[in-house]
Amino acid sequence: MSPVTAERLVRPAEFTAHLFDLDGVITPTAEVHMRAWARMFEEFLTSRGVSEPYTDEDYFAHVDGRPRYDGVRAVLESRSLDVPEGEDDDPADQTPGSETVRGLGNRKNDLVLNLIRTEGVDPYPGTVAYLDALPDTARLAIVSSSRNAEEVLRGAGLLERFEHIVDGNVAARDGIPGKPSPDTFVHAAELLGVELAQTVVYEDAVSGVRAGASGGFGAVVGVDRGAGAAELTAAGATLVVADLEEIADLEGIA
Repeated sequence: MSPVTAERLVRPAEFTAHLFDLDGVITPTAEVHMRAWARMFEEFLTSRGVSEPYTDEDYFAHVDGRPRYDGVRAVLESRSLDVPEGEDDDPADQTPGSETVRGLGNRKNDLVLNLIRTEGVDPYPGTVAYLDALPDTARLAIVSSSRNAEEVLRGAGLLERFEHIVDGNVAARDGIPGKPSPDTFVHAAELLGVELAQTVVYEDAVSGVRAGASGGFGAVVGVDRGAGAAELTAAGATLVVADLEEIADLEGIA
């Protein structure tokens, strides 16, 4: 797929800071998350006698890019299911009928961690090539809804590449609204000490692109891993690519 521009050609090397989503942009952990979400919801919906199955469309419509518990709530609302909120430390192995929103989210997280630890995760080669192509002066940060960002980056061998990680743990600790609010991206730019106009956001989720587009950033690069180029463009992406390697050879990069 060739780069699709919404308004103008983006040359990321012209910007000072680069804020990357993790799942689906740096590593293919989005696939791991999709499998974990599917397994958790398939088991839960079956236990509740819900006939409408959980599908990949549910993931992209209700879960992708959102904080974990927000994703749980959104899917439950789509099935008109009323489940208690619960507490952050609710066990993942709650008995059928006693589940909470946070317990279900914790169950999904346990599934993700088990998959990462047993099967591992490699970064996208094109993303690594793109990171290598950026100038040495580029300021880099991760902005992810995941609470496992540091563990994933360490496993992928990329942890030292990024000055700051604004993940689900930071958002919860500091009371920062998650995507599609732009606040976590804004917080990362503030940590880097860089003006928003000099910052590029990289996202594969529609909610994440919306967050970047509403935040006043210099550009938003959408990475189409399945959400759809048209959908990412409509959400506000300045540029949409199938892989970041596609823009590694733009003027000013290589």
